[in-house]
Amino acid sequence: MEPLAGGLELDRYARQLKLLGEEGQRALKEATVMVAGIGGLGGTAALYLAAAGVGRLILAHEGVIVPPDLNRQILMDTEHLGMERMSTAIAQLKRLNPHVEIEGHNARIEIPLARPWVQDADIVIDARYDFPERYALNRLCVDTGTPMVEAAMYGFEISLTTVIPGVTPCLECLYPDVAPQWEPLGFPVLGATSGIAGCLAALEAVKWITGVGTTYAGVMHRFSSLDFACYSVHISRNPKCACCGEGGTP
Repeated sequence: MEPLAGGLELDRYARQLKLLGEEGQRALKEATVMVAGIGGLGGTAALYLAAAGVGRLILAHEGVIVPPDLNRQILMDTEHLGMERMSTAIAQLKRLNPHVEIEGHNARIEIPLARPWVQDADIVIDARYDFPERYALNRLCVDTGTPMVEAAMYGFEISLTTVIPGVTPCLECLYPDVAPQWEPLGFPVLGATSGIAGCLAALEAVKWITGVGTTYAGVMHRFSSLDFACYSVHISRNPKCACCGEGGTP
């Protein structure tokens, strides 16, 4: 394993070394995490992954910053309204932790464009806001055998599970309707709720990389930020799934 870079790096991560140990911290440093979507959920996840010392982040999100982003997208700011979202996010993350290598793509998740990004990642966080991109990312992860943290929120509700291709259900097992009724840019969002979801997704990735704790692989966790009610249920693969089942075509 690559050694930590002396006192400065040890000082930066001193408080979490007590939880992860130097071996866990080195695992983070050597890891590549792809975050698909850097809005309220994905941007928060990327921020805490950079803060934790993940060695390389691959980010994907298209477009420019608009006023409705600013109630939740903590990598964005008012001074950069109308400017490219990705370049602003990279600059913010670099200010937080200059030791993290960041690869940013001002693009949507499409096959085959995103295939090399998924292939390069040790684990993917799905934080996209629309189902076509989520399905595309899910298929790429199943095809390449890449674990994926599936994190989502709507209003005050949060859901999270980790997909391990060939072991756990994939996204299409859970939501086989490939054309759900969904308004991707019109659903209600409170910034603090998307932030909680992003923190959970980042924590799930850290647990997977370091081997600390138990992930939500094969388990769907639901959380309400309105009353803090939560529950977890075990989920099973669909053998007839069009993506990961027998005869599937990822």
